[in-house]
Amino acid sequence: MSAIDAVSGTSAATAASATLGTSSEQQDRFLKLLVTQLKNQDPLNPMDNAEMTSQMAQMSQLQGIEKLNATLEALAGSLNANQALQAAALVGHDVMASGNQIQLAGGKALAGVDLPQAVDSLKVSIIDGSGKVIDTVDLGAQPQGVVQLLWDGTTDSGATAVDGSYTFSVSAAAKDVQVIADPLMVGHVFGVSSGKNGTTLDMGTLGKVSLAQVKQFL
Repeated sequence: MSAIDAVSGTSAATAASATLGTSSEQQDRFLKLLVTQLKNQDPLNPMDNAEMTSQMAQMSQLQGIEKLNATLEALAGSLNANQALQAAALVGHDVMASGNQIQLAGGKALAGVDLPQAVDSLKVSIIDGSGKVIDTVDLGAQPQGVVQLLWDGTTDSGATAVDGSYTFSVSAAAKDVQVIADPLMVGHVFGVSSGKNGTTLDMGTLGKVSLAQVKQFL
């Protein structure tokens, strides 16, 4: 076996094992292999400079990607920590977040709608536990943004709904074209937790929502 054949075999084995190490270890192996190849190259058939340059560029690119990933991980960790710190200040307060539940207590219930654009018509239907629509609130034309809904518990029949949990649906349109709007529920923040999926707020019976789902602080 010639020296060049031996080096080629070493190159394949080294490339396979190098994937298990860090980029610095791979670079060290690469440089050692390159020096060995240069020492043992055939004078009548020397290594191609273009190929050598390409290999070195690939190694440099690998190092750059690893450093970028490390930087992004550090930034993500810092962002999560800052979010958790900010969210901790919400404990004990009410927020408006994505969700279609509405709580009636003492003849008052507050909810909201997040409109992606101005609409000509906005209607909110209140639904009881059996799935029946018991009241429809016509909010008319509304601008883009968060629109608050205050329901007094009065049904379409004029009766007074009992205190408790209800759901609601939203119907919005602009120039007779349906607009998809995000229903917002109002809840009390009891606690905050932070994990790999980001910062979440514990809203008791309303469940847990991510900090990104919060649209308004009350």
